[in-house]
Amino acid sequence: TTASKPADSHAQGIADQIRDDAEKHANRKFDKWEVVEYQTQVVAGTNYFFKIDVGNKEHVHVRVHQDLQQKLHVHGTQDKKSPADPLHYF
Repeated sequence: TTASKPADSHAQGIADQIRDDAEKHANRKFDKWEVVEYQTQVVAGTNYFFKIDVGNKEHVHVRVHQDLQQKLHVHGTQDKKSPADPLHYF
């Protein structure tokens, strides 16, 4: 994976598209949904690893795969993360 990068409009746009799926995966709704940082990994498409501020000093880490046809798939979430928890491959 790449080193963590600060959030940008591209990362937020992808995260916004998969919010509903990520909430289903985590089995909860989030009050806030703001990407703080992200990493990428080039595979057969691109894996994105997002650290997302969901409010109340809580973060969720989300792994998303964008396939070669540009479709997005949530492949995992890690819930109840703190702002200090490092983002890494999972």
